[in-house]
Amino acid sequence: MPPEKLSGKKLQVSGVVQGVGFRPFVYRLAREHHLAGWVCNTSRCVEIVVEGRPASLDSFVRRIASQAPALARIDSLVVEEAEPQGREGFAILESRRLPGTEALIPADVSTCADCFREVMDPADQRYGYPFTNCTNCGPRFTIIRSVPYDRPHTTMAAFAMCPRCREEYQNPEDRRFHAEPTACPVCGPHLWLEEGGRVLESDVLEAAGKLLRVGKIVAIKGLGGFHLACDARHHEAVANLRERKGRVAKPFAVMVPDLNEAERLCHLDDLTAHLLLSPERPVVLARKRDHCDIAPQVAPNNKYLGLMLPYTPLHLLLFSHAPAALVMTSGNLSEEPLVFTNDEARTRLRSLADAFLMHNRDIQVPCDDSVVRPGAGRFTIPLRRARGFVPQTVSLPVDSEPILAVGGEQKNTFCLAWKGTALLSQHLGDLDTVETFDYFQLAIAHFKDLSRKDPRVIAYDLHPQYFSTRYALAQEGVKLIGVQHHHAHIAACLAEHGRRGPCLGLALDGTGYGPDGTIWGGELLIADLADYQRQGRLAQIPLPGGEAAVRDPRRMAVAYLHAAWGKEFAQKARELGLIFDPLEGRILTHQLATGLNSPLTSSTGRLFDAVAAALGICRTRTYEGQPALELEMAAAEGEEGWYPAPLHADGSLLVLDTVALFKETVGDYLSGAAPPRAAARFHNSLARLLAQACAAIKDRTGLETVALSGGVFQNALLLTRLYDLLSEQGFEILTHTRTPPNDGGISLGQAAVAAARLEKG
Repeated sequence: MPPEKLSGKKLQVSGVVQGVGFRPFVYRLAREHHLAGWVCNTSRCVEIVVEGRPASLDSFVRRIASQAPALARIDSLVVEEAEPQGREGFAILESRRLPGTEALIPADVSTCADCFREVMDPADQRYGYPFTNCTNCGPRFTIIRSVPYDRPHTTMAAFAMCPRCREEYQNPEDRRFHAEPTACPVCGPHLWLEEGGRVLESDVLEAAGKLLRVGKIVAIKGLGGFHLACDARHHEAVANLRERKGRVAKPFAVMVPDLNEAERLCHLDDLTAHLLLSPERPVVLARKRDHCDIAPQVAPNNKYLGLMLPYTPLHLLLFSHAPAALVMTSGNLSEEPLVFTNDEARTRLRSLADAFLMHNRDIQVPCDDSVVRPGAGRFTIPLRRARGFVPQTVSLPVDSEPILAVGGEQKNTFCLAWKGTALLSQHLGDLDTVETFDYFQLAIAHFKDLSRKDPRVIAYDLHPQYFSTRYALAQEGVKLIGVQHHHAHIAACLAEHGRRGPCLGLALDGTGYGPDGTIWGGELLIADLADYQRQGRLAQIPLPGGEAAVRDPRRMAVAYLHAAWGKEFAQKARELGLIFDPLEGRILTHQLATGLNSPLTSSTGRLFDAVAAALGICRTRTYEGQPALELEMAAAEGEEGWYPAPLHADGSLLVLDTVALFKETVGDYLSGAAPPRAAARFHNSLARLLAQACAAIKDRTGLETVALSGGVFQNALLLTRLYDLLSEQGFEILTHTRTPPNDGGISLGQAAVAAARLEKG
């Protein structure tokens, strides 16, 4: 029998296939199938040329698609026939730069179980080494300078591998084969501790642990920036951290060494435990136990703790010496950008920290911790998308030329989109400081460089005062596409689910620029990716003093009292204990009577502010969303009561009578209902009113798909109540699971809208 004729194939694999062990996987698979050829990283994709028996080639291709490494994600696998060249053996070639990169950058992921085992094993060469990683784990996005993802293009280029590490790196059978950040105590980065002008380079973690145990605040350099850490059970330390950081009441995140300690503090259902242990290791909101002994100042007026587990060897090793629960909050003054360089930490954190736990592995891209919230054990609400999730891409349901979407003002992210792929930045924060806006511009330049894209189309929010909008309008030689804020919210939810629409969109948030000259924030839209029509809204209420009413929930309570009780509003305010100094009271009364500096708003966020203030639950706002959060936390569990509130017509618009809802809530409270009971009934009633409005629009339009977006849907109580009611009505419900419902997701929506409009011409 003549020998079987050889065949050849050329493969191009796109997606997250660099820095995740994909080349060694291909190498071993080719060797197993006795195939010859090579695999190579390029700045576009991974290329594979292979030849051998046809049956072996077919099996090889199938297994590439079905058995790729856990951290890999294959978006495209193109297979072409190739003429066999009589090659011998299989090799991993040097990476190549190509024009028009399509390669996707991997995210930083938690240290894997194998590496954690090594650092805790006294017999291992990496015992106690805080920078241990392998192909399956460790820093990626935060250390990359350019693509393709190879060590010379990362901040690890400063560290020459020792012979032993080099041997592991070059051995295809080793777990560290082409693990670009690999290192050991001989050749890699090292730790030191700075305190009071002294530098300690031995027993560093033990010394840091002792400081934490006696109530000191330590700035710790992690994967994507600095944390400020203190003992979460030490009341004075937590109070000191709040005072120094200027963070009055916003909850702090807490890191614990393992799931057992997490369970001692909080109730963990299966979803919560799964999220805590996931490779992304986000901060996960978990329900506190009644006997939770964490200092109350960690999360005041909150039933939940933001928990996370160690995601680097440094964290795990620190817990051998430190208290079993550590506050781990962003290393910055409140509202300033995250500190990520050693010199910057010494300057900007010196008034906040008593000591600095430093290392000499540079961070190229700062990246804060991601935050997620499990909802009733059924779904996950992303609150902040950053470390672990960025730069994972989202597939868009529409192709386009390269687009830059610059996002909004608060919780800013930006988005680069091309050919049906959306690349969102990490959470950057609010663009109302010079420092954050400067970094916003630097980050855009870095993403453009990594993706080899220079978009000539920029999508932006219609609000003329947003810094992101000003940035867009200042660019020259580009096509500008303005996108209404709430349309962007709904488009983001559609795009995340691979939908074009149309759908019924419920966009509920605090503030958005309305094209009718009012401030939107409680909107019912009929929307597809390209366009929208407003179908309904919440009742419009004056915003007395404009921004002053956003900052002071009492003002919104008085505005709603004025709308509900007319001339009796002042008496009702006194009954509720809403007291203003004489001058402020006169100005407020004049504004409500005349409309002076009091734009109208349909904002759901401001409705929550008004109810929280009226019920005495939160009358001082020290961070965005505080009144709504504390209103949700105060709500009595198991309460099924609700208040009636009608729907009205305003021309073609459906108006939800939230003034009537407010009046019923406050009336019940003044009649003796405890604040928790009234708060719960308010949530139940708003959910019923929203569901009733959706049903009315469904009857009018026939649409049976509803997308829920906007920052209000961070509220798990409202979301679950509304979800159940809409399900009973037969709606297909789309919620955010990969991008935040808040303004951290609108850059995705802007990109999707721009792509759809370009397609329409």
